[in-house]
Amino acid sequence: MRADLHLHSVYSDGKYTPQELAARAKAAGLDLYSVTDHDSMEGAEEKASAARKAGLSYVQGWEVSSYEDCKVHVLGYACRRDEAYFRFLEERVRGALVRAEDMIEKGNRFLGLRVTMSDAEKEHFKKDAPIHTMHVVRAFARKLNKKVGETYLAYFDKGMPAYSDLCRPTATDAVNAIHACGGIAVLAHPGRIAKPFDEREKFMERLVSEGLDGIECVYTTHTAEETEYFTRFARSHALLVTGGSDMHVDDGRRTMGKPEFFPDGDLLAALGISSRGGEGT
Repeated sequence: MRADLHLHSVYSDGKYTPQELAARAKAAGLDLYSVTDHDSMEGAEEKASAARKAGLSYVQGWEVSSYEDCKVHVLGYACRRDEAYFRFLEERVRGALVRAEDMIEKGNRFLGLRVTMSDAEKEHFKKDAPIHTMHVVRAFARKLNKKVGETYLAYFDKGMPAYSDLCRPTATDAVNAIHACGGIAVLAHPGRIAKPFDEREKFMERLVSEGLDGIECVYTTHTAEETEYFTRFARSHALLVTGGSDMHVDDGRRTMGKPEFFPDGDLLAALGISSRGGEGT
């Protein structure tokens, strides 16, 4: 069973609707996928329905953006949209608005622009999900006539003039929130965590002690050596091994279904997926 367990839709900062993602997943030869939008599971039934209509297995997912001394993302799978989730979502929506206002103020001051919250909201298509950093970045990129990625790295990345870390949960908060919703907490793209090797390993050890369930070992930007190392770490700590492309848009940088990932029986069982196919919880 070939899978991609890390995709984004218009419900966060992706380009494609759930229906478009389902069609692309079918065309890419996937059997199983998950849409893991940032900080919310909104559109859950629409996403699952699109997968069913395409004849594909699907597991509900989301990606919680957390920050400690650097950015750390935690993927949640098979979570319930219950009281714990909606309480956490409300906190994320409020916090995201505060953070967006802070970034806009800093960006305007540094760049001498007049970007407004309304400009950012024009990039924010699904209003029931939190506004995301990239919605603000896209608004600035339009004013500057620059590429979105270039704008982010120059002004909004950590350490840059318009960066904001207001109202961010910690990685521990993210793991706890996912567990409170009955889900599986997986450390996303650990190779992108901006820590020296020794510090990153200690950080991973800490998360394991706090209940981390898995690691995204197979990932677009991981080298063969990183994939091998993270897989070995996961196996030695009895963690689930997951994989995904983190595709937001088909621009040649991240391609759905690449690198290829084939979930093992332990992961499929944890996700509630039959090896013969079917929808997860």
